[in-house]
Amino acid sequence: MLKQYQIKNYNFRLIIYVVALTMIGINVIGSAQKSVQSKQVLGLLLGLFVMLVVSVIDYSFILRFNWLIYIFNIGLLSLITFHVFGDDAGGAVRWIEIAGFRFQPSELSKVLLILFFSWFFGKYHEKINTLPMILTAGVLIFIPWYMIEDQPDLSTSIVVAVIFIVLLFLSGLSYKIILGVLAVLIPAAALFIYLILQPNQKILDDYQWLRIMAWLQPEKYAENAYQQLNSIMAIGSGQLWGKGLNNDTVFSVKNGNFIPEPQTDFIFAVAGEELGFVGSAIILILLFLIVIECVLIGRKAKDLSGRLICGGVAIWIGFQTFVNICVVTGMMPNTGLPLPFVSYGLTSLVSLFIGIGLVLNVGLQPLKYRMEGF
Repeated sequence: MLKQYQIKNYNFRLIIYVVALTMIGINVIGSAQKSVQSKQVLGLLLGLFVMLVVSVIDYSFILRFNWLIYIFNIGLLSLITFHVFGDDAGGAVRWIEIAGFRFQPSELSKVLLILFFSWFFGKYHEKINTLPMILTAGVLIFIPWYMIEDQPDLSTSIVVAVIFIVLLFLSGLSYKIILGVLAVLIPAAALFIYLILQPNQKILDDYQWLRIMAWLQPEKYAENAYQQLNSIMAIGSGQLWGKGLNNDTVFSVKNGNFIPEPQTDFIFAVAGEELGFVGSAIILILLFLIVIECVLIGRKAKDLSGRLICGGVAIWIGFQTFVNICVVTGMMPNTGLPLPFVSYGLTSLVSLFIGIGLVLNVGLQPLKYRMEGF
């Protein structure tokens, strides 16, 4: 379970990037909603502890519990699906609250699924291009994916689907299969978009349809589009250096409460307004560097499972960042995805730190160790 690692293989750069980004997030959260700042600090401390513990546990040992990880994930999601401990908030049941402790299983599900499929594809990668194996993998991902989407949590279900597809690709899926799937998916996606744009469509929930229409026709659906429009205004008003954290100017979008719950999904709007272009760029650069470090560590992994863990965490952070920034800048419909390490949310933050801990452990066991017999 524990090995004698060499300190030179411990990626302190990645830790510095993650901690720096989280601390920036804590300061911006404090400006957006002072009452939850202390909880995010607690999330940072808990996340660091969990990350350090996970980083020194051999990921190969963790992957031995592959089916337990999968069943545990399904069990957590079942508590929401069957309303055992589900906590209703904002019209969706996505949280579990026990004895005052509240967490979101779908956030933890991301890292659990990365672990399970890193083992699964690592073990069966030689059969990855066979129909039985593809169907088996499809069934295994469909169960948790459906349980997440049914909460409803379409945005998280999309992230889970993207992570799975990337892991499948990294496992050696044939380009012929990929091209064949794209040949079917592209026209199917076009048909899907056409159908959901119809006024009487029954595919999406009403709130999901309204978000799309508000993005396409903000003037007609102004009541649903104001959050993104105000977000764009806030980012633009920050100019180069921003208005400063915790400012009390009356010309602030944040101070005027024009963005509800700004500490969560629209935290980048607050950062843009108060830290300006420079502060926003620093946040994006740190996120980019974190993704790059995950990729570089994955390239040196001792086996396919290690590469898949790093690739899964990289696409998780990278894709979620891309979607969040697109939403707050009006380039995509509102999805409700947090900005990694920056948005408020203890489950999301701790889950991300677990992912980083796994990546660090992969980095502690580079390929040359296996070649030397370690």
